[in-house]
Amino acid sequence: MPKSVKDIINKKKTGQKISVITSYDYSLALLCDKAGIDILLVGDSAGMVILGYENTIPVTMDQMCIFTEAVSRARKNSLVVADMPFMSYQASVSDAIRNAGRLIKAGADAVKLEGGTPVTQTIRAIVETGIPVMGHIGFQPQTTTLSEGYKVQGKTLESAKRLIEEAKALEEAGAFSIAVEMVSHEVAKIITESISIPTIGIGSGPYCDGQVLVIHDVLGMYDKIKPKFAKQYLSLSDQITTAIESYRKDVETEKFPTKENYFSMDKSEFEKLKKEIGY
Repeated sequence: MPKSVKDIINKKKTGQKISVITSYDYSLALLCDKAGIDILLVGDSAGMVILGYENTIPVTMDQMCIFTEAVSRARKNSLVVADMPFMSYQASVSDAIRNAGRLIKAGADAVKLEGGTPVTQTIRAIVETGIPVMGHIGFQPQTTTLSEGYKVQGKTLESAKRLIEEAKALEEAGAFSIAVEMVSHEVAKIITESISIPTIGIGSGPYCDGQVLVIHDVLGMYDKIKPKFAKQYLSLSDQITTAIESYRKDVETEKFPTKENYFSMDKSEFEKLKKEIGY
């Protein structure tokens, strides 16, 4: 039976770390689920990793629903959390509730929204409909780059105090956990100790209750962006490229396909065919 939101919250209470993988498709999500990952996060970063966008801003609800459906079909044990893409929840609370519902219908167990205090009303409204929400503070890919660029958060007194206040506000609004992205590890530690719900670190140090990485970063399959906080456990990009080059060479030199790779007619039937068509 899949993990529940309550299971994730209990992990913090019992001091167990939470593993999260950002995944976008059936095949890789199946492997992540099999490996025992606690949460499969269907991130809007799919826009960059899968669709080739420069950032997450162009990602649509329709696209997120497709990715969520694929990942949810793969899971048997993991909790599935889906990102709400840019402008799917900012315009109005009613929009947010409607779009959160679409992701739940697509197979998600919960949704994730970026933002601090300004989105607390929206989070509260979604939670009141019965949909669990993961918050997201610190660096926010959907909007931070528009105003500040790619910048670590929580490095000044003012920024640190704001982040701590935002985390408490999201907890009060009903969020069951909070993603803390690119926040100084000192502030991330204080946030983790100041709230009762789990924190999921993204480049925010070892003191968060859990950690998340993109599956393509873990496997070394996406070289366009190499964030400092990502740890590469394999280098599949090189291996996959080598394998594809070998295939191309086999085709060009007629080493592929061999008899093991194709099908044949019954000899007598083939003789009849040749006679029939004058071959």
